[in-house]
Amino acid sequence: MLLFYLLTFVATIQAHNQLLPGSCNFESSTCGYTSDPDFTSWTLHTDGHFLAVDSATNDEQDDNMGSGTGPKREIAGILLSPVLEHEEWSCLRLVYQITESGSVEVLQRAKGKSFDKPLWSSQAPSDSWVISSMDLPNSTEPFRVVIEGKPGMSVESSVAIFEIHISPGYCLECDFEKTHLCGYSNQWNVNVNWYVGGGRIQFLHKNMPDDHTYRNRTGHFMYVDSGYTKTFKEVAKLASPMTTVPTSGCLSFQYQRSKDRGNLFSVYTRDRLGQYQELWKAGSEDQNDWSETLGEWIPVQVDLKAPYSVQVVFEVAFNSPSSGHIALDDISFSPEFCSADTEPTFDPSVANCDFDSGFCLYTQDQVMGSSWRRVSVKPNIFRNGDHTTGSGSFLLAHSRLGPRSGYVSRIISPTLPGNMKYCLRFYFSLRAGYNQTEQALTVYLLHQQGGGQEKIWTLGEKSRGIWIAADVTFQTSQPSKVAFLSTCSSFWDCGSVALDDISVSLGDCELTAGLLSSPLSGNCDFETGLCGYTQAKKGDAADWELRRGSTPTSYTGPRGDHTTGLGYYLYMEASRMLPGHNVRLLSRPFRGTRGPQCLSFYHHMYGSGTGRLTVLINQDGEDALLWQRSGEQSVAWLRAQVQFKSDRQHQIVFEATRGSSVRSDIAIDDIVLEGGPCPETEIRATVGTSNEIE
Repeated sequence: MLLFYLLTFVATIQAHNQLLPGSCNFESSTCGYTSDPDFTSWTLHTDGHFLAVDSATNDEQDDNMGSGTGPKREIAGILLSPVLEHEEWSCLRLVYQITESGSVEVLQRAKGKSFDKPLWSSQAPSDSWVISSMDLPNSTEPFRVVIEGKPGMSVESSVAIFEIHISPGYCLECDFEKTHLCGYSNQWNVNVNWYVGGGRIQFLHKNMPDDHTYRNRTGHFMYVDSGYTKTFKEVAKLASPMTTVPTSGCLSFQYQRSKDRGNLFSVYTRDRLGQYQELWKAGSEDQNDWSETLGEWIPVQVDLKAPYSVQVVFEVAFNSPSSGHIALDDISFSPEFCSADTEPTFDPSVANCDFDSGFCLYTQDQVMGSSWRRVSVKPNIFRNGDHTTGSGSFLLAHSRLGPRSGYVSRIISPTLPGNMKYCLRFYFSLRAGYNQTEQALTVYLLHQQGGGQEKIWTLGEKSRGIWIAADVTFQTSQPSKVAFLSTCSSFWDCGSVALDDISVSLGDCELTAGLLSSPLSGNCDFETGLCGYTQAKKGDAADWELRRGSTPTSYTGPRGDHTTGLGYYLYMEASRMLPGHNVRLLSRPFRGTRGPQCLSFYHHMYGSGTGRLTVLINQDGEDALLWQRSGEQSVAWLRAQVQFKSDRQHQIVFEATRGSSVRSDIAIDDIVLEGGPCPETEIRATVGTSNEIE
């Protein structure tokens, strides 16, 4: 069944000091961890001292039910920790194994909330135990750790947990005294590698230093030596665990270098895409008082700004076998920056705008002549509204709104600091005209020093009448502004172009893609499937269907999804159903809570025969109405928000009912479920006459 190497791993996992409540090695008990009775039970294997949930449970359940011929159901085991109160920052290290196939996820459950906060997940199988680390930020509220294991469908699939280790401090921190090495890993190189030094290990070289932590030879540190270097610039890399929360502050460590020439010692960050960014590099100015035979430990402090997940990588490159060694010890982290003069982490949300309440911090370039106009379209069956809600405001550049047959419209963002990587996302829509589409919309960076500009995006997608998402990753070495430019040389070549929902975040756009798709909180944009939602088969005449682009029947359904314009949505195909028939989509079960919850989603109800869309809450098998719309609503995606309370376990149900004719397609997209009340939104009066902008 479960492939593992316990004897080898037991030799590397020992009892640890300063373990916090919630830690467990499962040697004699589960330390207060319990299985959620509504899911498959985790089993304690006393011979191997680990917990596991196996796919074999499928067969046992089928035998008990008297059926072994039907399709196997998904097995999920939910393991709950005792209630924990960690007021200080702590690090959870999980030793686990996925055999054959499956997944394991770690979440944080706060008291009184229906939705668990995802901390970490993995679907990578392995032939041995694997260690993963995740930060638990300081909190005054008690919480539970939730571990969800899902073995695959094959008979040999299983998910097992060998140890849960919670210690004070950040996961980046390490003194290398414990054999798990705080989750730091070595990128294996045939000739040069990081090794554990100190303690009882026999040194390869007599000039190795004492450990920095205890200032003696009993402590441990990491080192890399050039003795087996074969080629020019052979590299050894020591990588920290991947951070799981935004991490900004001062990274400190101690290092010792036996020679000031022949080796290069650098520290980088590496994101989930494998992209590196240098933090620090050793130079001769750091080596004033060294002895080449022994060396001294040298302290280093460097500012780390990581608003997204990164690893810290310690890298050493050697030129020859006589390039000496590098030793590393006592890595620590503080949430305060190393210098009081360090600029705080920039909040890129200052450049966000949905234009529903104005222009935010964006400014018009009056020198260029014609301006972007802020307009709106009330929900109707002829013209598309804004992207934010379907009935709010957006920007429009249009030759007929200008005083001349040609125009140049430019709107400019607030200043973005240099030496940072940004992800710019916005939505655009070509309404009419534009024989030369590149002129419709272009995005530039306006550099603050020297007045230069750099083109970072130009229009390539020619789809008309739908909102299309554009993601642009860019980096600039100096403070810059983003400018959206629409140009028109003559009346006959031009049309109208709309702009809405501009957002800016730190990091590569690929790092923030698909955030709505997490099945853990009930959110779904349908780009990767149903996100844990299920079809109700009993009594349904058909199913909700995934679709991209237009629906098959003319004059009904959307022309594209709401998320990107080019992605997927879920819809009811009315032509395959009879009037009055319905389809139902059920969420996963959610825990009850006394506080309010907010459900928001986008719906599309266009077609002369449109029927009814209903949102229900199912408790103990009984439905209660939360929200309902009937008949044709708009050619645009419209946002709905529903605030509700439920102190019992419940499911959310989306039910679409077919209307009088085949022009009754109903679609939904971008479901978001959150704890707390729905935010109050106000659509203020807009500029211009609603139905005259086209």
